[in-house]
Amino acid sequence: MLRASAGRAAPQLSVVPRYTCGHRHRSQVTGENQSCQLLIVGGGAAGCSLAAKFAPKLGPNKVMVLDPADVHYYQPLFTLVGGGVCSVDSTVRPMASVLPKDAVWVKDQAVSFSPSDNVVRTKNGCSIKYDMLVLALGIQLNFSKVEGLLEALNTPGSGVASNYSPKYVPKTFQELQSFSKGNAIFTCPSTPIKCGGAPQKAAYLSEHFLRKSGKRKDAKFIYRTGAGVYFPSPYYEKVLYKVAENRGIDVALKEELVKVDHVGKKAIFENVDSKKQTAFEYSFIHVTPPQSAPSVLAECKDLVDAGGWVNVNKETMQHVKFSNIFSLGDCSNLPTSKTGAAIAGQLGVISKNLSSALKGEALQSTYNGYTSCPLVTGYNSLILAEFDYDKNPVETTPFDQRKESRINYEMKRLTLPAIYWNLMLKGLWDGPGKMRRFLNPFN
Repeated sequence: MLRASAGRAAPQLSVVPRYTCGHRHRSQVTGENQSCQLLIVGGGAAGCSLAAKFAPKLGPNKVMVLDPADVHYYQPLFTLVGGGVCSVDSTVRPMASVLPKDAVWVKDQAVSFSPSDNVVRTKNGCSIKYDMLVLALGIQLNFSKVEGLLEALNTPGSGVASNYSPKYVPKTFQELQSFSKGNAIFTCPSTPIKCGGAPQKAAYLSEHFLRKSGKRKDAKFIYRTGAGVYFPSPYYEKVLYKVAENRGIDVALKEELVKVDHVGKKAIFENVDSKKQTAFEYSFIHVTPPQSAPSVLAECKDLVDAGGWVNVNKETMQHVKFSNIFSLGDCSNLPTSKTGAAIAGQLGVISKNLSSALKGEALQSTYNGYTSCPLVTGYNSLILAEFDYDKNPVETTPFDQRKESRINYEMKRLTLPAIYWNLMLKGLWDGPGKMRRFLNPFN
């Protein structure tokens, strides 16, 4: 039952129209206190896909998705937007169109969690009580952690760009087109990030663009990462170092961007170990911002580990303390690279285990840490990295995926977005596991 607290009017949650499979669905959510069987906090790739699996199973109004966003982005295409291959418009759809019709969309923002009471409170002052909770809030971008970065990103012609936001990603190609000569710098922070290969993709694609436009001879390419490795899987890292070498990209590890001076056109890096600072002049710089677990989660110490990530069993994705809470995707502390492909691999496991938990049964399904990073190395080439918790390759095709491939590039550009919109967000895609078994029957 919906109730208002004594002495004040109940805040009104949005009346949200939804469009699914071409038909309009409308549900009105009003009042302060609500309840549901399954509450999913986060309407990104993980939240929408999981809702699509459970809304038909549990029935109308049993599943709630809590998310304030009006639109939903297919973020893996941002790399190609930054390279001028496609537009931001091709990556976005109304949030209403990607949610299942039987789910209730609460267009609001979580501000606190009370896991002992099975309650989530929202920005509008509402309380939602749940039987089962799935946390899928994604990752937090901290542009402000780099001094001067936001001002530079918001200044036209500053030479500063980032593919990590729909607001700023169009600026990447604009700045590349304006480039004439000088240093082209690409950064990666020491923090966990979404799609660990994305900073490299920006470098490779930009290098190819300058070659195509006849400006490569006047450019020096510099790649600096605060991490201790160039790529998390050694199996692919060796090949990627070779790609960088062949493209004339100067790579250094444990160098963290701490300041951007867009007036003086200087980037300041700090060594992670020695704290020694080094300044580079730049004509173009692509910045991957420091990232973290969402602050709202980190504030609930019962839910998270020391780093602020949701503390779950890495095989079952069930919370280590609260048996009716699960988490997947970027906000969890699953020790794998944070990618859309990882979410797809997690969906099959968490859906089985969540079904078991709803029935009071033991959890049987386990996740091996599968993740994938389609590393664009040029306008017609891609290295397809797939690996598990142990960083060992888990390749889908019978071919060596470390070799740059035109076919795999077209797969990223055309096939994967179609799978995302038409299968994954409708609860019909749990990654390429079945395809892998078919293509590699003897492995």
